Order: sequence, then structure tokens, then C-alpha cells
Amino acid sequence: MTDTLLTTETPEVTRPRRPRRRRRRTVLLGVVVLAVAGAAATATLVDLRRSPVAASNDLPPGSTTVTKRNLIDTRSFDGELGYGPTSAVVNRTAGTITALPIQGQIVHRGEVLYKVDNAPVILLFGSLPAYRALGPGDKGLDVKQLEQNLKALGYTGFTVDETFTSQTATAVKAWQDDLGLPETGRVDLGRIVFAEKDLRVDSVDVGLAEPASPGVTVLHSSGTARVVTVQLETSAQKLATVNTPVSVVLPGGQRVAGTISQAYTVIDPGSGPNPQATTQLEVVVTLTDAKAAEGLDAASVDVLLTQSERKSVLAVPVAALVVLREGGYGVEVIDGSSSHYVAVETGLFANGYVEISGSGIAEGTKVGMAK
Repeated sequence: MTDTLLTTETPEVTRPRRPRRRRRRTVLLGVVVLAVAGAAATATLVDLRRSPVAASNDLPPGSTTVTKRNLIDTRSFDGELGYGPTSAVVNRTAGTITALPIQGQIVHRGEVLYKVDNAPVILLFGSLPAYRALGPGDKGLDVKQLEQNLKALGYTGFTVDETFTSQTATAVKAWQDDLGLPETGRVDLGRIVFAEKDLRVDSVDVGLAEPASPGVTVLHSSGTARVVTVQLETSAQKLATVNTPVSVVLPGGQRVAGTISQAYTVIDPGSGPNPQATTQLEVVVTLTDAKAAEGLDAASVDVLLTQSERKSVLAVPVAALVVLREGGYGVEVIDGSSSHYVAVETGLFANGYVEISGSGIAEGTKVGMAK
């Protein structure tokens, strides 16, 4: 900005003795429309070098004060409220499907997911998928997961570690007896499904009496809590990191707080004769107040991600800005019964406000408004 822009003094003006026209007609050299951060405002075009000091009857039609506030510039994305990403539950044993859950059912640790040949397949907790039969002498993380679940379900008499001992086998027999299974002391492959937490049945992919061949997807599961899923361009990745706070606008306009709990890349291979793969970022948002979404199993929502933020800065409504003929922006400072224009530097525009700084601009400074 030039020295001229920063000059706030104005020359003396000799006013004629005829009826005085309103100064706004004198200094109004044009009209400029500001369209910044989604807000539009009409700004007066002013020449600081030719702008006189205004008398009381020439003061602007409206006024406001410079305030300190936090400015947050957000970007809105389309999201889907539901239960989040789904996972396939794959059968690992041969037989016939004899019992299935219903869509929307919540399955807890130790409960039956489905049955093959009338024998239950049980949900247990663990991060490592079940990939082998387990019996005395086996060692590994899957053994520890099994023992942790047995203990959580009330079975005792063994040490929770990574070794399947004879004491572990005794506890397994007691568990099998309670399930109505043969008491072998071994856990066959396909008898348990490890998942990290309780499951919600999102869809059932087979029917009763159908063959339960190994590798067949029996159902798809999801989490039990309502979350919001958002698809983003990979260029927006820096806006959507895990643990970032966001705002979610529910149907009806209610705004609730949320936090990004997952962010991962999704590749769509495309379809048709000349498929082209596309890469997107999928984000899962956990609502801070889960009760806010009660009664909404699925809905379209808006997710607001923060692009820029400025804390405790001086700001005015965008409509308080005037455009200077010399370039840049200014504000009309009101001092009692008179006013004068001051050049300002602008910072972040957000939610109808703009960050400003300049000579004599402080918290509480009274400035004019276009209307």
C-alpha cells in the first residue's frame, strides 16, 4: 500500500452557501460489489485525497463497531448420516445355513451371528481375524484374543497369554457345553468371528437353507453408532485429518459438533468398456452428541470443514468496507458528529465479517455501514 493510501488527514474544504447536498453524493464515485467468502456487499468507491470531513447531517445511514472475534472460514461438503463403512462376514465352514440375523440387529460379544448345520458361529472381540483352528499347544495373538474373550464371558481357571494350555482347553469345553456344541476343547476354524466391537447387521447376503460353502459372504456388518461419511477430493486431504473437529448440519438445520474419527483413501476402478480409476478420500465423522441424530437411520447432511481460522482479531461486517480509488479498502470512522475515511488492511473474510487493521483502528471504534 502506498503512502497515499495510509494518509488519513483530509484537506480543508470551502463549502458554498447554497443548500448543501449530502456528502455521500460528493464522494460517491462509483459502486463496487464485494463477493467474498460467500457474502456479497455493496461498497462505496472513495478517493481519500478528495474526501472531506462529514458534518452531523452527512453521517452514514448505519453504523457498527470494530470488535474482537474469532473468524472461521469453512467449506461445506455433502455427507451421509448412517452407520459408517461396512465389512463382509465370510463363512469358513461347510454345511447349510440354518439361522440368520435380521437387518439392523445388534450382535454383542459371545452372541450368535448365524448358524451352519444348526451349530452357532459366535462373535468374539479381537483385531486379528480368525484364520485357523485353535487347540492345546498353539501359540499366538489369536490364542490370547480367545482367552481374553473367555475371561470376559466369565470363564476362569487359565492364564491369559499367547499359549493354549490344558487349562485353556478346560475353559473352552465349558464354553462349548453352554453353546450346545461337542466338548472337544478345540475351536474349529469357522466357529468364531473376531471383530473389534459389537456389530450391526447392515445386510444379509444369503438365505436360509442355502449352501454355506467356505468363502461365501453371509452378511455385511457396520458399527452400532450413527456416524457421517463424506467423500472428498484428495486435494482436500489437509482439511480432513483424524481428530479434527467439524460441524454437521442435520436435516432441519440443527448444527451439531463432530470429530473426524477415520480418514482413508478409496479407489474406484470404474466400469464400462474403458474404465478409469478414480481416487477419493473417505472420511468418517463421529458425532459428539449421539442423541442428536436419534430417529435418523439415514439422511443427507452437510459437513463443515475449517479452511482458515483467525483468533481474537479486529473485525467488522463486510458491508462496512469501502473501496478506495487508490486501491485497497477502507472504513468510514465516526467520531462524534463527524466522520472520516481510513485505509485498512484486510485479512480473513468469514461468515459476513472481515479482519481489518489500520491507523487508529481499535476495538470499539465506530464505523459507518452502507445500510
